[in-house]
Amino acid sequence: MVFEYNCIMALTPEQTHLLDISHHAKVFLQGSAGTGKTTGGTLWLKKLIQSGIPAHEILIFVPQRTLAAPYDRCLQDEPGLAQSLVTTMTLGGLARRMVELFWPVVSPASGVAFPDQPPQFLTLETAQYYMAHIVLPLIEKEGFFASLTINRNRIYSQILDNLNKAAIVGFPIDEIGPRLKSAWVGELDQLNVYDDVQECVNRFRSYCLSHNLLDFSLQVELFQKHLWSSPLCRNYLTRSYRHLIADNVEEDTPISHTILQEWLPDFDSALVIFDEDAGYRFFLGADVESGLALRKTCDEQVKFSTQLVNSPEVQALRTGLQSTIAHLSGNTSTSTIPDFKAVTTALGTPAENPRFFPVMIHWVADQVRQLIDSGASPGEIVILAPFMSDVLRFSLANQLDTLEIPYHSHRPSRPLRDEPTTQTLLTLASATFPEWRLFPKRINLAFALMQAIDGLDLVRAQLLTAYAYEEQTREFPLKPFEAVPSEVRDRITYQAGERYDRLRDWLAEKTPEDSQNLDFFLNRLFGEVLSQPGYGFNNDLNSANIAAVLIESIQKFRWAMDTPAGNNDLSISKEYIQMVMEGVIAAQYIQSWQQDHQDSVFLAPAYTFLIRNQAVDYQFWLDIGSPSWYQRLDQPLTQPYVLSPQWQPSQTWNAEDELAAAHETLSRLSLGLLNRCRKKVFLGPSDMDVSGYENRGLLLRVFQHVLLEARRRSR
Repeated sequence: MVFEYNCIMALTPEQTHLLDISHHAKVFLQGSAGTGKTTGGTLWLKKLIQSGIPAHEILIFVPQRTLAAPYDRCLQDEPGLAQSLVTTMTLGGLARRMVELFWPVVSPASGVAFPDQPPQFLTLETAQYYMAHIVLPLIEKEGFFASLTINRNRIYSQILDNLNKAAIVGFPIDEIGPRLKSAWVGELDQLNVYDDVQECVNRFRSYCLSHNLLDFSLQVELFQKHLWSSPLCRNYLTRSYRHLIADNVEEDTPISHTILQEWLPDFDSALVIFDEDAGYRFFLGADVESGLALRKTCDEQVKFSTQLVNSPEVQALRTGLQSTIAHLSGNTSTSTIPDFKAVTTALGTPAENPRFFPVMIHWVADQVRQLIDSGASPGEIVILAPFMSDVLRFSLANQLDTLEIPYHSHRPSRPLRDEPTTQTLLTLASATFPEWRLFPKRINLAFALMQAIDGLDLVRAQLLTAYAYEEQTREFPLKPFEAVPSEVRDRITYQAGERYDRLRDWLAEKTPEDSQNLDFFLNRLFGEVLSQPGYGFNNDLNSANIAAVLIESIQKFRWAMDTPAGNNDLSISKEYIQMVMEGVIAAQYIQSWQQDHQDSVFLAPAYTFLIRNQAVDYQFWLDIGSPSWYQRLDQPLTQPYVLSPQWQPSQTWNAEDELAAAHETLSRLSLGLLNRCRKKVFLGPSDMDVSGYENRGLLLRVFQHVLLEARRRSR
């Protein structure tokens, strides 16, 4: 059968060569970002289906569900490709499906207390809840982590991260503490911290087994140790999936690579796609070396080298940046510096370095306005920083609003409690159910009413709560608008008062079931009141998405509590609200990655943009003097390099290792961003960072070196 390409854009000779390979082959495809590898993967998928291969026999394997978006779009654009039958999975999805399907097989060896009962699968959020249940008494009563001054939610998440690293790398969880201790060369107090980490890990795992709770690490362990070697499970997978497309394998984990390496011979065909100069998910366990080793298992190796994204000027800048970082790292004696004209064409910088952070923000917003006025699409512009803090996002948003520039943002690691929509919904719920004894403070309720009622500012909202809200009562605490003195009602306005009464009356009609089914309650509250005309979330798609994420999170939490571990005497809704208010890190919900904002500027952390795997015309890199572009996160309870498969337990982590890791991180991040830039990069420097400290980081020095050497050699 002849494959019909049906492509709007012309294929490169490399893509044509890939598609000319037999669909019964196993191909390892590698190349840098922007060379058309994933496009080749989507065309390979079309080729498989058009060749008569049943869609349900095709498996698309990715490290993160969002990376399968191009394949989903490919299937959606071609109705005849039977999109619902093609399976997309990650390691976590594969482990959960198999453990759930073959629970009777694995349960006797799992170590759970109730092998004849189904397990409860934990999300990131519910795992943090149970971790807090274990760790909090140890902190408060036994002095665990006494030498640390970090938020407790960070303690919970880092301990879970250690468990996950052990599972995806493949070493026993009782080695976590010893591995961390063996690499440490600093203060002796830190060794006690690692001992505390190991004790918390042991107690958490024991608690999960005692109550049939399976967090991510335990799911992966059960699948890898017991099911993957089971003929029953292996035969099921082999018969179900005959053709594999594994994309972005450089971002996947050692266990994933081991499974793929053993599984590849069983497939009738396979396309394994590897992105060079990547590995951005290293802190989540990505392993580039074991991903590259998969090429030995494939019949054919194909390399894409034609750059389809970068202009010649951006390519020249990329070459100079890569060479300079290698030179500063001591890997080369000299650096390759491109033509000065090419560098200055690809770079946009202020005429004078702004001294203070707000001046840089003003310059960035003005440059974005000029680009749009000159014909650039807002959707082809991204504004990036190593971390998108609340202060930075607010400052950017304020400037972009002033200039009437559309924008959207995505910060996947942002705690749920930091979203105004979340605060509004949970505050209204807390006020509605006084039996929870989670009485909102007046200022918090005023803020919620300001968000909920259109046209109600904070001053009027505070006046309203001063007279219409009764704190610390066991009765419904919201009084009708007529209870407010007439002179105050005039100031609040009767229109706002009418909307308040409508909201109050709706809340007052709550049922006993609402207090236990918070997700149902909030779903009705948002749909029946807050999203209607006259209320704050009307026609607000961003708030609707946050509400959907919150409701899904509550639903999964409620399911997790409905287990032998759950306490039927407590209010699940109350427990959830307390968990969120303590700052639990939100799990990843795919709808937050799938929003379509084609005509607005994107504000995001640099790594979030990279994982989206999309190219744009213009990039703004903010605060380039900050060391956050290359320094590791401050994680006193874990260490991703020490817990990686490349680390030898006998080694110690010293200053040279830290510097080498910084150079490697900077190289991967900067080259990855440039590979996804078509026309120009704007650098946003400031002499002082947002906290008032001087900025003289490595990335700034690299760009200065490139510009100075390019100018010198052009003379």
